[in-house]
Amino acid sequence: MAMSTAVPAASPAPAPISQKRGLLYALGAHATWGSMPLYLMLVETVPALEFVAWRLVFTLPLCLLIVAARSGFADLRRVLGNGRTMLTLLGSSTLIAINWFLYVHAIQTGHVYAASLGYYILPLVMMLLGLVFLGEKLTRLQWAAVAIAGAGVAALAAGALSTLWLSLSMGVTFGFYGLLRKTVAAGPLTGLTVESMILVPVALVIVGWHAASAEGTAMAQGLGVAAAVAFSGPMTAVPLLMFASATRAMPYTVIGFLQFLSPTVVFLMGLFVFNEELKPAQLACFVAIWAAAALFTVGLFTKPKAVVAPPV
Repeated sequence: MAMSTAVPAASPAPAPISQKRGLLYALGAHATWGSMPLYLMLVETVPALEFVAWRLVFTLPLCLLIVAARSGFADLRRVLGNGRTMLTLLGSSTLIAINWFLYVHAIQTGHVYAASLGYYILPLVMMLLGLVFLGEKLTRLQWAAVAIAGAGVAALAAGALSTLWLSLSMGVTFGFYGLLRKTVAAGPLTGLTVESMILVPVALVIVGWHAASAEGTAMAQGLGVAAAVAFSGPMTAVPLLMFASATRAMPYTVIGFLQFLSPTVVFLMGLFVFNEELKPAQLACFVAIWAAAALFTVGLFTKPKAVVAPPV
């Protein structure tokens, strides 16, 4: 059935957030994503595909509750009635679902560093997308930072060729997801709500299929597992809302560089919590990333005009 492109009267647009608040949102999102391996330990017995489906099932009611609390149903109806916006959100919802599955699969199969590499590649993807599609500019210092970061990622990739496809897929899917969410005519909450609405029918089929299988549903594995699975709703919605808000407030090139934070948290947890071995290539990448981060930060302060967000 064709979707109408007629746009009902829009509710008053929310005031844009400042870049300072956008930075705080970005940091909060990365703190949550960086701690995800700890959370996924609680649901390690749940198949990756079923877990992603449950994430969607529990995310949608939470989003709708927040929409109701903010009296945002008028904006939700506006987006649902806009065919172009819905096509964009169909694309973004597909990308984030694939990204979630790849990440959970990587953690559950013991490829934690492959997951980290995927999110180390992601900033380079995002900065490239910002340059190509949004016309954003980098200073010479920032270009040097990108080169150093790229060298670090290349060193890490050289020691992980067998899982490089997984890392690249994770970086590319989330990079394009963020680009679509930055440019779509829908706010962070409304966009996430619609994305969840698009994916929930498929998620319910997957959940039902697992429930009918010999292994049964993950919700029958005990109260602890069921509670951890249910908590996937806020674990999914909160950082994505913060990330979407940050992308609309800050240049995509800067948002891209901040993406180095969460995989670094994962690396630190691997060292100090999981006591994993740090290989020379991984150490080289770690040093290069933070050297690049310092250089990029200097570039932000030496030429403020480079971080002014273009109109969306």
